[in-house]
Amino acid sequence: MNLALFDLDNTLLDGDSDHAWGQFLCDKGIVDAREFEARNNAFFEQYKTGTLDINAFLDYVLAPLATRSREEWRELHDTFMNEVVFNMINPLGQALVRWHVEQGDLCAIVTATNAFVTEPIVRHHYHVPHLIATIPAIEDGRFTGKHRGTPSFKDGKVTRVKEWLESMAMDFSSFEQSWFYSDSLNDIPLLEAVSHPVAVDPDAGLQLRAESVGWPVISLRGRDENSAGSGIILPGQA
Repeated sequence: MNLALFDLDNTLLDGDSDHAWGQFLCDKGIVDAREFEARNNAFFEQYKTGTLDINAFLDYVLAPLATRSREEWRELHDTFMNEVVFNMINPLGQALVRWHVEQGDLCAIVTATNAFVTEPIVRHHYHVPHLIATIPAIEDGRFTGKHRGTPSFKDGKVTRVKEWLESMAMDFSSFEQSWFYSDSLNDIPLLEAVSHPVAVDPDAGLQLRAESVGWPVISLRGRDENSAGSGIILPGQA
């Protein structure tokens, strides 16, 4: 059995679900749109340059979750899925995940975005049984507005994957081959941990790293999994 790990935002998805969720809250009047949008955009720019303070970011973006019941949030998330996420779903990303699943690989989506936002996306659109995401804390049945445990970000992704594998009495050496697909320079630590790192429509920082060390670079931006010239090369075709 092999291991296949996938980043979600701007890798499998055509967009960033974390940033889009913040914009959704602004558009629905759930948060102060002017202030939240400015902070959300500033954090996003820091993320793209690899300078994001993940704890400061989580303290800010998770805080609204403490203001409503989980049922209210589930209903809002359903609207978010229908109005926003549906347009981000990438058939080529789905095809890549499906290929690994059909090979019998152990598959997981590994994302810095919190599990409240990402779990329905993964369940409904990618059908991967394992999600490693930042965990929003819950007490007495309500979100606290804080996170719990190690955020699934940068080196934290490696930590969380190792913990997940250890829970099944495995580690990276348990697999003959392992893949991780990502677009972001923030994911270089986990890319370095697998035998087959793949840069997917990479940002400038990851593009430079991939070129310098010879990592393959692919594109999942063709939208149609049957389209010619999409740039997707499945592992069995490499």
